[in-house]
Amino acid sequence: MGRVNEADLDWSETDRGETRFRRKQLADAAGGEGIGCSLYELPAGAKSWPYHYHAANEEALYVLAGEATLRHGGDTESIAAGDYVAFAADESGAHRVVNEGDEPVRYLALSTMTEPDVTVYPDSGTFGVFVGSPPGGRDERALSGYYDADGDVDYWEM
Repeated sequence: MGRVNEADLDWSETDRGETRFRRKQLADAAGGEGIGCSLYELPAGAKSWPYHYHAANEEALYVLAGEATLRHGGDTESIAAGDYVAFAADESGAHRVVNEGDEPVRYLALSTMTEPDVTVYPDSGTFGVFVGSPPGGRDERALSGYYDADGDVDYWEM
């Protein structure tokens, strides 16, 4: 049995313009392999990872504290403490959390840890490929990268 207390973990921080959050990778610290779980804290005015969906991994979030706006499937809706939202492993599962309030938002993000996976970013017309370790995984990857969705290469001209 793997066990960890979030108070024993340090926050990692991501600050990329409007994308700002703190994260504790709970499942990784507890030795989890098949299910990922991270604690996120989104400060006032910040956004989570860019709007995206996975081709192989289902995701979910559970709001622990605060209120946020969830962009999901082309719509936006309010989410608050106690809300649980599941995201399918396809285009209908596209999502992004936005904190438009004055207080931090804390939530758990859960994911299956299937690889290989392709993560699609509809706003930028790009996608990421992950082979050997899924998104959020710590193992070395045999292949990974981000690409333009329009960057088509003819199969026979490679």
